[in-house]
Amino acid sequence: MSDVPDERRLMSDAAHRSWRAMRALVLDHDRRKEVSESLDMSLVRIKALLALAGEPMTMHELATRLSTDRPYTTLIVDDLEARKLLARNVHPEDKRAKMVSVTSAGQDVARRAERMLNEPPAALRALSTEQLKALDEILAQLARASAH
Repeated sequence: MSDVPDERRLMSDAAHRSWRAMRALVLDHDRRKEVSESLDMSLVRIKALLALAGEPMTMHELATRLSTDRPYTTLIVDDLEARKLLARNVHPEDKRAKMVSVTSAGQDVARRAERMLNEPPAALRALSTEQLKALDEILAQLARASAH
């Protein structure tokens, strides 16, 4: 009699527990709320700044990146432009399109948001060096597997 079904069930249970724990660690802590409150803007506005800090893009590209519709994207850009964090210019190759880019003030806010979002939670910092090394190796392996 084989123990394969039991082993598969145990592996499946462990995978489910691990996934729930990772989701809780990443999604359920208040880091995003802290960043939003600290910067006095919604998370979607922060996401827009972070996306545009990497590269200027058209309003359509930004809407796609944020998974928002065009009217809502316009409201986001209007607000960030009023805060002097973004600038809108005519697209150099398509006069009908607008290119959106971050200003130097927007770059500063994006860097601040990035630092805050990337600060490890206390529970992660409390792990031993060996535990962090093992976790880092496992996450790297998962990232490589997800890339395929």
